[in-house]
Amino acid sequence: MNVQLYLFLIIPTFILAFWAQQRVVSTYRKYSQIRSRSGITGAEAASYVMRQAGINDVEIVPIQGELTDHYDPTRKRLCLSQHNFGGTSLAALGVAAHEAGHAIQHKVGYSMLQTRMALGPITNIASRMLPLVVFGGLFFHFSGFILLGVVVYAILTVFQLITLPVEFDASRRATVQLDSLGIIESDELPGVKKTLNAAGWTYIAAFVSSLSWLLYFLAASRR
Repeated sequence: MNVQLYLFLIIPTFILAFWAQQRVVSTYRKYSQIRSRSGITGAEAASYVMRQAGINDVEIVPIQGELTDHYDPTRKRLCLSQHNFGGTSLAALGVAAHEAGHAIQHKVGYSMLQTRMALGPITNIASRMLPLVVFGGLFFHFSGFILLGVVVYAILTVFQLITLPVEFDASRRATVQLDSLGIIESDELPGVKKTLNAAGWTYIAAFVSSLSWLLYFLAASRR
């Protein structure tokens, strides 16, 4: 392991990822305590947003965990963590509308979402190869595993790069729809935006991490 290169490229990404995670958790918990005046649940907000966009074939279901919310385009299923499914907080409405934003992207054929979906299978394969890359390339410096690390992290970096516009566009759609439908009032909008902006930093951190590892393995391949 090139210690200096590791300290320069990788350690800062751990710090950024930790900071981003702490920020999203603290911001989410803050605004999950502030009830919206409308009293609408996250599930209802997602339903209203999707119906406004002409989407009537997406199932909204509760799932276990915290911040496990996601939209599954293959099953046309919008999954909300239980706190957000039945919650009426600003955080719940923001997260639910964000996931509904992905459903809208799917309906209109948003190109970045389609590209991310197409990259999904190869990205899953690359992710499963990470243990081989870490032990074979990072610790034992086997040249074949170092080159594999370059390929794996190149795929992950591209995937994370494409994820950025997908997530930020979904957040933009969410805030616009919540405001235009009257689900939240104008003075409640900053709380929703702060929740979604904090979540956005986790995607930035994931991209920076993948890019840093890619640069690390590229440098190692030239030694």
